[in-house]
Amino acid sequence: MPASQDHYFTAQPASDGELRRRQALLAGRDVEILSAGGIFSPGHVDKGTAVLLKEAPAPPKTGTFLDLGCGWGPLALTMAMLSPAATVHAVDVNARALDLCRRNAQALGCTGVQVSTPEEVDPDTTFDLIWSNPPIRVGNAALHELMVTWLPRLAPGSPDLPDSAAYLVVQKNLGSDSLQSWLARTLPELMGKVEVNRYAISKGFRVLRVTRAAASSRPV
Repeated sequence: MPASQDHYFTAQPASDGELRRRQALLAGRDVEILSAGGIFSPGHVDKGTAVLLKEAPAPPKTGTFLDLGCGWGPLALTMAMLSPAATVHAVDVNARALDLCRRNAQALGCTGVQVSTPEEVDPDTTFDLIWSNPPIRVGNAALHELMVTWLPRLAPGSPDLPDSAAYLVVQKNLGSDSLQSWLARTLPELMGKVEVNRYAISKGFRVLRVTRAAASSRPV
């Protein structure tokens, strides 16, 4: 397996000697997190995730949220810190990443974070909010499978949560525009009426927004 892709797949949890303490700015707070090699962006909040954290609107105060491909947890931890009454599912296929995310959630008092593999999430669970920096480098087939597995579990908007949506950050030169077009063609067959638009552009990244019901947007 190429070294550039090993962080997408299962690794053993880090030993105590492999753990590293890092500083990160999450939800407007300087926090200390644990990280280790063998996961995506182990030393810092990567550029794409930073764009999503800056550009996506604040999560609702409550609901059921999903961080798809959580890594050590920057998205899940931010959602939980901003919305402590919410349930946040942090999902990854990398056992080392899951262990680190679980440790970080516990250390920061994020009791609403539930860390699990994809198979451990109840298939009947739907999500009011999805944030993801998806693993583009796994290739289109695996990426598309990931999208059609999880995005149809986005809940329709409701009076309590009218803006339920998925926000995906993708680098422009890694196919953000083609992914947007593919989602717009593919998702209506699985989800019914759906909107896919380009919510924000920043630093070479696109933030794509997917909703199941008409909602205010700011396409760019």
